Amino acid sequence: MTNTYVYAIGDTLYINLTNECSNVCEFCVRAMRDDYEGYDLWLEKEPTAEEVLAAIPQGDFAQVVFCGYGEPTCRFDVLKRVATALKGRYRLRLNTNGQGSLINGRDITGEVALLFDEVNVSMNASDAVKYDDICHSRFGKAAFGAMLEFGKSCAKKGVKTHFSVVDCIGEEEVEACRVLAFQSRVLFKVRKFIT
Repeated sequence: MTNTYVYAIGDTLYINLTNECSNVCEFCVRAMRDDYEGYDLWLEKEPTAEEVLAAIPQGDFAQVVFCGYGEPTCRFDVLKRVATALKGRYRLRLNTNGQGSLINGRDITGEVALLFDEVNVSMNASDAVKYDDICHSRFGKAAFGAMLEFGKSCAKKGVKTHFSVVDCIGEEEVEACRVLAFQSRVLFKVRKFIT
């Protein structure tokens, strides 16, 4: 198996740091297939920051996104080292479940705000019970409030921040999430469910 630490789709370069995630979401692409867009993203070995940087190909990319089969903030120290090395060369985006502060045992949003141009937080439900029912976080119902606070805190610190949902949760729930994002003063987007 080749460990895929970086992968390109179009003009975007993605960074894959870990298989670990605090959620086991029912709609997650990693539960449905062995590869994504032709890439095998399961890691036998998690990379060092130096290995990630060495794997980045030459070329112009519109942005670099920290997004793989796991939750990037599970490896926050490596994430910070890589993002610091790339800041100023690329537009940087973090795709996250928003539980990074819970995962790391402290508020990390200040550090995130210093490094990233954009943060996408997967919301996927309008309340803690529904979130727990589909995302199955190891933090239980506390994960929902932490996710909301993470997104709101990033937005307050001046980072372009979105709450996102997958369209498979149903129109009524999508609209309830849209209202919650509006009340939280965070941008909102709907992602297509990948089958």
